[in-house]
Amino acid sequence: MTDSQYAAAGVDLSGAEAAKRRIGESLAGARTALSVGRIGAFGGMVRLPPGYRSPVLVMSTDGVGTKVLVAREAGRFDTVGEDLVNHSVNDILVHGARPLAFLDYVAGAGLTVEQIAGVVEGVARGCRAHDMALAGGETAQMPGLYKDGDFDLAGTIVGVVEEEAALHGDAIAPGDVLIALASSGLHTNGYTLARSILFDRMRLALDAPLPGTTGTVADALLAVHRSYWSALAPVLPKIHGLAHITGGGIPGNLIRVLPEECIAIVDTGSWEPPLLFALLQAEGEVSTDEMRDVFNLGVGMIVAAPVGAVEEVTAAATAARVRNWILGEVRRGERAVRFS
Repeated sequence: MTDSQYAAAGVDLSGAEAAKRRIGESLAGARTALSVGRIGAFGGMVRLPPGYRSPVLVMSTDGVGTKVLVAREAGRFDTVGEDLVNHSVNDILVHGARPLAFLDYVAGAGLTVEQIAGVVEGVARGCRAHDMALAGGETAQMPGLYKDGDFDLAGTIVGVVEEEAALHGDAIAPGDVLIALASSGLHTNGYTLARSILFDRMRLALDAPLPGTTGTVADALLAVHRSYWSALAPVLPKIHGLAHITGGGIPGNLIRVLPEECIAIVDTGSWEPPLLFALLQAEGEVSTDEMRDVFNLGVGMIVAAPVGAVEEVTAAATAARVRNWILGEVRRGERAVRFS
């Protein structure tokens, strides 16, 4: 099959080469002192940073779900790349790990050079913000598997932590204080339900004003998933446990880090969920239990810390310009998350 026949079948090799050149520029701008090897190699390489006695690698793979559909319809492709990085950083931060390297995977059909490059440029921006190497990745045009213009996005992060400093949640104990760090919006979860309510029930367009706000629907839905690295890295040794509030909401994620015989009491009066969540609940006629299971409700990360560390933890978050508040406490009891 010639190049022209391949293009007729749905894969533009010349466009792919142009995209690779743009991606190479993004990779070059997101290398660090730990980067090894050549851009465009078959594998990405990074050194372990010096100074660790018993380094443990912490790895995670994830995507951004159906948020990519909103990005496609809005014609904004770079924000979901940044979402992907920040989500992944938070997932390994829960274990106390420093981000080292990232790999991205973009698959779709009929994507332009600008669209592909936009996604990767967002990934690179997220990596630079964390002094993390964008070690490589893959782009794949797959007509037949994807409809023209559709794409999906996934990434893998590698971090490192001193083995004795790794957080597992086992240090959480009765008497610990739960501290909430505010989300920047939906983050990367609950988009299937949110899209159904906003687009199907309310018949809103992406460029329509979001009721009760000064922004548009697209602005609210494409708000970048917040990273908590700068807010929590300075105080990681003071923390007993962390829960990244993603799919499953507060109950589904906080329970993952609770030891046996510890119950987390969440004070529902300690915060007012942002307007977007109230709008989705009212217009979608969604029960409170389902809202808690699907959305983060304005809470992006929960810190479990001893009483003596609370002031230091909240001060670090405030210095990083992340709103925070006392969300509840840990008590002795059957392992569970309870709202009061």
